[in-house]
Amino acid sequence: MTLTRDLRSTSAPQGRAIQLPRILRMHDLVLLIIGTVIGSGIFLVPGAVLKSIGSSLPLAFAVWIIGGVLSLLGALTYGELTAMKPQAGGLYIYIRDCFGPLMGFLFGWTLLFVISTGAVATLTVAFSTYFQEFVPLGKWPAKLLSIAVIAVLATVNVLGTRKSANLQNWTTAIKVLALLAMGAVLLLLGKAPHAFESSHSGLSTWGAVLSGAGLAMVSVLWAFEGWQYSTFSAGETLHPQRDFPVAFLAATVALIGIYLFAHLGYVAALGVAGVANSNRVAATAMATISPAAAKLVTVAILISIFSAANAVTLTAPRVYYAMAKDRLFFEGLAQVHPKFRTPAFAVITGAVWAALLAASGTFEQLLTCVVFVSWTFYALAAASVFVYRKRQPELPRPYRVPGYPWTPLLFVLVIAAFVVNTIISQPLRAAVGMGIVAAGIPAYLIWRKNPRTPGEEA
Repeated sequence: MTLTRDLRSTSAPQGRAIQLPRILRMHDLVLLIIGTVIGSGIFLVPGAVLKSIGSSLPLAFAVWIIGGVLSLLGALTYGELTAMKPQAGGLYIYIRDCFGPLMGFLFGWTLLFVISTGAVATLTVAFSTYFQEFVPLGKWPAKLLSIAVIAVLATVNVLGTRKSANLQNWTTAIKVLALLAMGAVLLLLGKAPHAFESSHSGLSTWGAVLSGAGLAMVSVLWAFEGWQYSTFSAGETLHPQRDFPVAFLAATVALIGIYLFAHLGYVAALGVAGVANSNRVAATAMATISPAAAKLVTVAILISIFSAANAVTLTAPRVYYAMAKDRLFFEGLAQVHPKFRTPAFAVITGAVWAALLAASGTFEQLLTCVVFVSWTFYALAAASVFVYRKRQPELPRPYRVPGYPWTPLLFVLVIAAFVVNTIISQPLRAAVGMGIVAAGIPAYLIWRKNPRTPGEEA
């Protein structure tokens, strides 16, 4: 209540809007990207990936590398966009400028109502689930714990971007060190006989192999999901033109290395078949060392989940803030807190909705329906580089995506194939996802009556 009252009662000097301060540096961006991506995926999905491609270790590693390279292609492309347009909102800005305010609005709409808030709900519910390995909780106490975590994250992010970034840096560093230590311990002490012996794929035809690889890629893309969120904070980065391209490259390469190293540790401890048959591969692998080691994995997962949820809470509200500045969303979301210099209303709005999703338990169904939608928007944002180069060749481009036009083109084409495959193989989910996006059109028609001209100061 105090935060809300401060926002309403305190105003900036007349004629001067309060701006988000540029305080994020290179190391903040690298740790933010890594921290957003590493949630619970690497602790859980390697088994699903191996099972999907017939327990073939070479194929599994190929899928992980392809997923990492695909993320790298997108990150290199976004490097040019963020260096050219270092504004709060990131992807929303690129999609709005190049494909119109409706498409930009629909991205922000879906981000708020499902993508980012659903991710926070999923992460915090997973947090309460793992927490019960130490303290058993009933149904409602578990939900209250999830909501409490969301409240803590919202409070930190309202109180200051620097505070949230510092929290992000520490939690990311801890979970990366934990993953590396776990991989090293498993490689040194793993006892699976013939652990790295090549397994013949259980998939008998090339069609089955491609289908299995496509299914495995869904899990891998989920594990790599999140590097896109850092673009939302471009307006708070001190040297965005210099730092974003390097941060994207460094963080993505580091993620590929961390994931492959952890995967090697899992195989050393459990063997190929053991990994393929485990739904909680990290805990299962560490349990082969000792029960206490398995408990340490749970602690690492809790920190990892908390860190990823904080990263989403830090970045996503900048999109709602940018939409409100365009007068395409609730005007209050464009306000910057006069004391804390954060988009407090935007942070609180996202947190409240995430808490409602966590309490209702509907987030999982929603998220599975919009995975392909989110990647469609990511592809649109990457395609913006072609539009900007054609329409505004005079814009300063301190960094240009290497391998243009093939780098962004390959990223867009692979995502397009993934989206088309989802629509064909899961038409009901795809229809629900498209319905969620389409539900934003009436809202857009209401808000567009008084839009701000892109580029106009709020």
